[in-house]
Amino acid sequence: MPADPNATYDLQSVDLPYLSGTPLKLFAAALEGGPTRGLLLPNLLKQAGVTWLRTQAFGEWPTFAPIHPAGPPATGEHTLSPDQWPDHPAISPSGWRFPTAFDYARAYREGRTDPVQVAEALFTAIDASDAQNPPLRAFIEIDRDDVMRQARASAQRWEEGRPRSLLDGVPVAVKDELDMTPYPTHMGTTFLGKKPVKEDAIAVARMRRAGALLVGKTNMHEIGIGVTGFNPHFGTPRNPYNLAHYTGGSSSGSAAAVAAGLVPIALGADGGGSIRIPAAFCGVVGLKPTYGRIPESGSFALDFTVAHVGHIAATVSDLVLGYAIMAGPHPHDPLSLQQAPPTLSGWRNTDLSDLTLGVFWPWFRHATPEMVAANEAMLERFQQMGAKVKEIAIPDLEAARVAHVITITTEMNQVLDPYYDAHRKDLGLDVRISLALSRAFNARDFVLAQRVRTRLIAHFQAAFEQVDAIVTPAAGLTAPPIPESALPDGDSDLTTLTEIMRYAPFANMSGHPAISFPVGYSDAGLPIGMQAMGRYWDEVTLFRLALAAESVLERRQPQVFFVPPA
Repeated sequence: MPADPNATYDLQSVDLPYLSGTPLKLFAAALEGGPTRGLLLPNLLKQAGVTWLRTQAFGEWPTFAPIHPAGPPATGEHTLSPDQWPDHPAISPSGWRFPTAFDYARAYREGRTDPVQVAEALFTAIDASDAQNPPLRAFIEIDRDDVMRQARASAQRWEEGRPRSLLDGVPVAVKDELDMTPYPTHMGTTFLGKKPVKEDAIAVARMRRAGALLVGKTNMHEIGIGVTGFNPHFGTPRNPYNLAHYTGGSSSGSAAAVAAGLVPIALGADGGGSIRIPAAFCGVVGLKPTYGRIPESGSFALDFTVAHVGHIAATVSDLVLGYAIMAGPHPHDPLSLQQAPPTLSGWRNTDLSDLTLGVFWPWFRHATPEMVAANEAMLERFQQMGAKVKEIAIPDLEAARVAHVITITTEMNQVLDPYYDAHRKDLGLDVRISLALSRAFNARDFVLAQRVRTRLIAHFQAAFEQVDAIVTPAAGLTAPPIPESALPDGDSDLTTLTEIMRYAPFANMSGHPAISFPVGYSDAGLPIGMQAMGRYWDEVTLFRLALAAESVLERRQPQVFFVPPA
């Protein structure tokens, strides 16, 4: 007998105290050591669900990484050849039109501008974005001499009629989590990345090989542990749709840079929604591909078994172009060798009559009314395009939520352990609290979490025997406002964080690909996103859904937007 969806849904909203200012500082210090830690921990572990999970029985063999081999391992590097890359936008969306990578290429080809002029205009725009009040703070570091060297080389290639690709000279930003010469990788901290890296991450190297104008490192939530985008050291990035609101995180600067028109594509990393949440909050498109699809080598090794390199883009066509360049195995990244050959076959097909979309209704509707209404409206549009909708049930989501918390924070703590004693107080207060709490997790908790992972994968795989994609809202609410009390030191708002992370972390635990894309706007003008999760290695179906949504959504211009030169 199929599971009753209402009986199997177990995620809960929470109402926990809000802390900021002096109370937050005292709480962080109390949790980090001394007799007060022992007094606080039992209740905090209970609130986090860890105490409950410790009482549950999961007999599955643990899965320590969501690797899904698609055949014999690849023996070398393989990426999609440029003749398979998109060479024009798949559609012309209605409403506000974001400039695309293809627009840059056309302008270069027609001689209306060149990469040098674009770089100079970009510097002016970034300076203006940070001079406004409050500053956008999308970027934390730009080596202008390096950018101009790249721009001059690209301009010469275009002048000589030999661009490396249509991305040649197109500005692309890179999250501070990925290595890119000639920059350090700070991970949003003040103590990591004291020296420039010696080589690019594989994803960055592939962008450079295509001729992308790599313009700098983008801001991020410190060590990627948060989903608001707050950063006390480099300044908190602001949402281009409303500067009083968060961007989402942790790829906060990347989302802000794309939404504000500074770049059409920005690289990010996603360990629990860190690409999809900021993309959704900022009204753009974000992809977390299948685990291992885009090589992780050169991304800061922090949360090994849930981490995914991906990207954020202004449009679906830009997103697909970035994917075409970065996806594929590389011998320096063993996990990437397990994948099915990347393909783009059929990604432009918005006739959805061959697709069945799975909806777990209690989960789908566990969001604010405006989030649910916009997502249901887009689901109806998908049905008008031929898609079938099938009700499904996914049990054990609460166990999977807690298992993700245990997994990602345990891995982070292990990596940061050499720095913890010396630099604990150099971290933001919210990060200090998360790390201090998770240091109470033990090896039994970690293994139990991996047993839960095995069960979650089985639940998703059972669902994907019936449906082609699973759709949910991208978050439980729109981008929250930045409280004045949160600046400059941060806050602790677990009630809101729980709502933000209602849907995203599960695909990180299972390794399935997931995408977020705009489906509407709130009454306050804030973007609303939908998430779609797909079968392993089937990013194409996700592109189709996102493109179908883009074809019917009238997009709106952000309040802050910098139009690139012609």
